[in-house]
Amino acid sequence: MLLFKSAAYFTTKGIVKGDLFVERGKVFLSGGHVFSDTDEVIDAENMLIVPGFADIHVHLREPGFFYKESIASGTESGVRGGYTLLCAMPNLNPVPDNAEHLAVERKIIDASARCEVLPYGALTVGEKGKEIADIEGLAPHVVGFSDDGKGVQNDEIMREAMLRVKACGKFVSAHCEDESLLNGGYVHDGGYAAAHGHKGISSASEWKMIERDVALAAQTGVKYHVCHVSTAESVEIIRRAKAEGTNVTCETAPHYLVLCDEDMQEDGRFKMNPPLRSRRDRDALVKAFADGTVDTIATDHAPHSDEEKSRGLAGSAMGVIGLEFSFAVLYTELVKTGRVPLDRLIYAMSTAPRRIIGAEGGDIYDGAKADLAVLDLSREWTVRGEQSASKGNSTPFEGRKVYGKNVMTLLNGEIIWKE
Repeated sequence: MLLFKSAAYFTTKGIVKGDLFVERGKVFLSGGHVFSDTDEVIDAENMLIVPGFADIHVHLREPGFFYKESIASGTESGVRGGYTLLCAMPNLNPVPDNAEHLAVERKIIDASARCEVLPYGALTVGEKGKEIADIEGLAPHVVGFSDDGKGVQNDEIMREAMLRVKACGKFVSAHCEDESLLNGGYVHDGGYAAAHGHKGISSASEWKMIERDVALAAQTGVKYHVCHVSTAESVEIIRRAKAEGTNVTCETAPHYLVLCDEDMQEDGRFKMNPPLRSRRDRDALVKAFADGTVDTIATDHAPHSDEEKSRGLAGSAMGVIGLEFSFAVLYTELVKTGRVPLDRLIYAMSTAPRRIIGAEGGDIYDGAKADLAVLDLSREWTVRGEQSASKGNSTPFEGRKVYGKNVMTLLNGEIIWKE
């Protein structure tokens, strides 16, 4: 048995102070419980214990792109960051668009994952948007369906896919991007692009597709989740859809809440899709996160090789890493500055993602599953991408001083990582 003495721990009813026991993969609270065979006692006086974080949007790159990331390295990065559950996107090789292709990925997960990994199935064959994937054959083995990295351009294909996903009791997680509005852009179509001669991606390329999709979700009744929301207009569409009763949730990433195009530099670590938007967009996202319109934080952890990220803004691959930095960056920039309460951040990183996907956990109570992260909120440290366990090291937060560090991760009551 493991005893965390004098801990502060998160519950969905508030943060509580007291002893916390872990035994047989479960959490037991101090009130009314007597244990005589304590194996280890940890002084948790200055720690906050939270349900292990969950990220419903990560790229573990395997199979197909082992040089960028592997299931082993990506999940190692996750457990260091306090994550016990990761949902892996399907832009892989082979694309998991049928049970045979999915089996390749699941075999690697079973052999090498350091935490729980739930794969997505593709919405369309090869993620090409032309033919709907084997939704029915995949459904029992995947968390949900997505063509992440690409928006489904055809309205009828998306509508039919939604109907079939709903019939299987799953959800659609959508990358919303109208390709007809991209115009060759690779950064936000704003002040930075204009000042530095870059081609811009319009905000409309995102929000117009969200507008289409929430209308289709209302028609079909599917559970619909919007990936990496980045614009003020997107937030308003989702807010209205929720008010009208559409079954819609959404995520944003730490970089969209903390940075904007004014922070950009001529460096590939500032290139991701969607791009860093305007100050107005960032402020709208922070407000929407605080009021619950934005349900959850997803890192969109998307590692690339050093060479792929060394070609400047125009030539670098899109994507940055984030699993080991997400909590600290948001705690430092949103909680310590008073813009978002601590319990709101924990809820969005631990509870909300599990509720979206229907997974167990996300709360601490007597008898709860002991998937936990132990946070030292007073710890000051510096973000260094090369020190990450990920094969990628490109982060827009490079060199930033932050507070709050995960020092221990437990899965099913077992310590799987300790600083």
